[in-house]
Amino acid sequence: MRNKITHSLNPQQRAAAEHIGSPLLVLAGAGSGKTRVITHKIAQLIHTGLRPESIFAVTFTNKAAREMKARAAALINSEQAQAVVVSTFHSLGLRLMRSECKRLGYRAGFSILDMQDTEALLHELTHKEVGQADLNSLRWQISNWKNDLLLPEQALAAAADERVHGQARVYAAYQRQLQAYNAMDFDDLIMQPVVLLRDHAEVREHWQARVRHLLVDEYQDTNACQYEFMKQLVGVNHGLTAVGDDDQSIYAWRGARPENLALLEKDFPTLRLIKLEQNYRSSERILQSANHLIANNPHLFEKRLWSGQGMGEPLRVIPCKHPEHEAERVVSEILKIRFNRRDDYRNYAILYRGNFQSRPFEKALREHDIPYSISGGSSFFERTEIKDLMAYLRLIVNPADDSAFLRIVNTPRREIGAGTLEKLSGYAQQRHSGLFGACSELGLSEQLSARAMQRLQRFVDLMHEMQRKAEHEEPVNLLSQFIDEIGYRDWLYETSKTRELAERRMENVEELLSWIGNLQKHIKETDSSNTPLDQVVAHMTLMDIIDRDEDDKGGVQMMTLHSAKGLEFPHVFMVGFEEGLLPHQNSIDDDHIEEERRLTYVGITRAQQHLTLTHAQARNRRGEQYDCTPSRFLEELPEEHLEWEDGESQPGGVKARESGRAHLSSLRDILGG
Repeated sequence: MRNKITHSLNPQQRAAAEHIGSPLLVLAGAGSGKTRVITHKIAQLIHTGLRPESIFAVTFTNKAAREMKARAAALINSEQAQAVVVSTFHSLGLRLMRSECKRLGYRAGFSILDMQDTEALLHELTHKEVGQADLNSLRWQISNWKNDLLLPEQALAAAADERVHGQARVYAAYQRQLQAYNAMDFDDLIMQPVVLLRDHAEVREHWQARVRHLLVDEYQDTNACQYEFMKQLVGVNHGLTAVGDDDQSIYAWRGARPENLALLEKDFPTLRLIKLEQNYRSSERILQSANHLIANNPHLFEKRLWSGQGMGEPLRVIPCKHPEHEAERVVSEILKIRFNRRDDYRNYAILYRGNFQSRPFEKALREHDIPYSISGGSSFFERTEIKDLMAYLRLIVNPADDSAFLRIVNTPRREIGAGTLEKLSGYAQQRHSGLFGACSELGLSEQLSARAMQRLQRFVDLMHEMQRKAEHEEPVNLLSQFIDEIGYRDWLYETSKTRELAERRMENVEELLSWIGNLQKHIKETDSSNTPLDQVVAHMTLMDIIDRDEDDKGGVQMMTLHSAKGLEFPHVFMVGFEEGLLPHQNSIDDDHIEEERRLTYVGITRAQQHLTLTHAQARNRRGEQYDCTPSRFLEELPEEHLEWEDGESQPGGVKARESGRAHLSSLRDILGG
């Protein structure tokens, strides 16, 4: 009898969704329906008797987690869907640490530091003696150590030279300071749970009994720490489904290890492999080109995508004179395709290797009144007013959060000067205390004037009052009252250059209150009790760190190739197809061509119907023009699927067509200007 849950899947998808007896690796090519497999497998696991609350699915972004949850809910009843745990790796780590943090010396309500907080702390620890470049290098090095599951003492022991040894010493001091602040950084949300599970058998056994089946999306993007987290959770149960694609592993720079695919076979000897090779997104011509390109990389598992969408149109290659000409040609092509098809601008994407490439395209799109959206803009939570109010909430939850204290102690202005804060900091260091706690110590009065002590005490009294209110007030009401009490609205109007700017900033504050209200409602639906402020703060901090995407404005989509992963568009323009850009010069120098080839593969497989590749003959760098060479990856694409616009310079190409400027002119005539 046909399985009602999986009957709509193709044979390979069905086999993956129905397989339960052993660990499973689903090698899912681009556009092959991996999310469909994961959601149907969740429904199948429940159908076979597994409790929904014992099924955990993890991925890398909140957006992917929300989509997965919504699609699973369409296959099972709402109560079951609510019980299944679908989250990011970091949200799952936060969930575990919230219940077990005391075992590692943390207190309830610990803070999560974002990148700015982390840099500020490292700046203090290095005594402000290092430049921004060295600070970035230090931050990345510490992040890499954590991603590789190296604790400070291990990093010190493995340091190969004095520079790395110095960084390891800062790492050790940094971790001690985080502990003193009762805080963790983003990477700690994976590393600390791994340490906890590894070193505390009773915790490990409890969580392994709780997680009866773990589904891991985008498995090829896991780093060493995430892989160990996964292993510790699965344990001897072997209830594991890992879904990924080694050809789409493009995050080595942040610790991703595609070799984790090979580790699965070693650590789970009964592993079964199922390949998803039917692509539901792109034309056959696009897929054959992608297959041909990626075949130049070595493979642990061979696969070949195919499509039932028909051959489709050739890939167009357009040589351009310079970046401005490149932008003009791309806009010309967008207008031409749209004039013929009458479709929406949101169906067009311009993909590039680096954000700096977007400028001439923005200019050209604006000149022709074409709406566009750029992915990767400023996060809502990076706005000054939002960071201020979030810092207040963080300090209420965690009085040891020195980063939050320093941000708000004089916001709005309380006439607490830099000299006062410097003396307070020195006293707190002597006492091994946090700044907020040190404000209430009698010994501080010997360091500060009576007036300075009085001002600090008023701030401390205000925060203590808010902490008392937080015990019985809902977070959204608490913050709303707090905004009135500290006169934050008046502060915004005083410090904003124009009234319009102040009003926009207040709109952001109102939006923050709305978000907290919605989050309260969501937490109550899953917990039914009052909403603890620490849960709200932790959720909002993670939302900030993980979600950095702007809202879709409905125009031409512009983004880096890395940002395009997981997306698809009918019409794709991959620009800057040149040596030094794609592949990037750093990757050429470091011999990391394979990852650049995977990045190109990801870009190609975003296209559904049309794919256009452009390259410039010359670009400017630091005010000087230099000649460009077409990307080596053009030579790795099958010639029979390419249509070169510059027919005279490319063998087998087609006759040269009208220039972009002439085409735009004719379109203006047709459209009446």
